Amino acid sequence: MLIKSPVEFFRMLPKKICPQCGEIMKEQAESYLMECDRCLAKKSE
Repeated sequence: MLIKSPVEFFRMLPKKICPQCGEIMKEQAESYLMECDRCLAKKSE
């Protein structure tokens, strides 16, 4: 399968899932976090 554009490539990537709770994470382009915001907040308590 040929990918026509970089945008198409990024659309085809699987969703990022939090390994702690299994929630699908809404990613930011510059984010390298592995856990979702909720799990990260629980860690800092």
